[in-house]
Amino acid sequence: MPLSKERVLGAAVALADAQGVEGLSMRKLAQELGVVPMALYKHVANKDELLDAMVDVVVGEIDPPAGGTDWKTAMRRRVLSARGALLRHPWTSRVMESRASPTPAVLAYMDSMIGMFRAGGFSIDLTHHAMHAMGSRLLGFSQELFDETADVGPGMDAETLRELAGAFPHITELVVAITHDQASVVGVGCDDQFEFEFALDLMLDGLERLRDRA
Repeated sequence: MPLSKERVLGAAVALADAQGVEGLSMRKLAQELGVVPMALYKHVANKDELLDAMVDVVVGEIDPPAGGTDWKTAMRRRVLSARGALLRHPWTSRVMESRASPTPAVLAYMDSMIGMFRAGGFSIDLTHHAMHAMGSRLLGFSQELFDETADVGPGMDAETLRELAGAFPHITELVVAITHDQASVVGVGCDDQFEFEFALDLMLDGLERLRDRA
């Protein structure tokens, strides 16, 4: 099969999915494709251009705006579609945050989201505030305050918890609450998808109230 940009990008995305973007190099990509590294440079100028193009491949997996529905439902569906794409390719958010400027596909996506707010009756001023408020959530990810992969809660012994409680009583209360019997309590615990949708719905409901008040 002849080498093409689509084939190069498909292999690069698959390699990043399997090994993480840190493990991606032009040499490894060439080995995966069975070509010499120089052959790649006919399709991408350098690794930075490769990463930008990979982001655009992932953004291309996001569903287009849903027709025949209200703005809030359409916005929610599209954001969750973006989240699905980024969950399939978990390296993407880090690459997006590392780029000096948005890629063409990200710009087109954000432009369409602004258009959805405007078509939903939002003023340009409120649309501006909404885009800032939702931030990275519009692209399907969020920057969390706590690292939920850290060893907290069940991994702590009683003495460590007592020491933590003395210095940080409210954090301790929260940690104990969210890690206690998670399996038997619906909606409790650090379920990433639940927390993402919870915050998304809060934002969309609040924005709707602001729009109606205006």
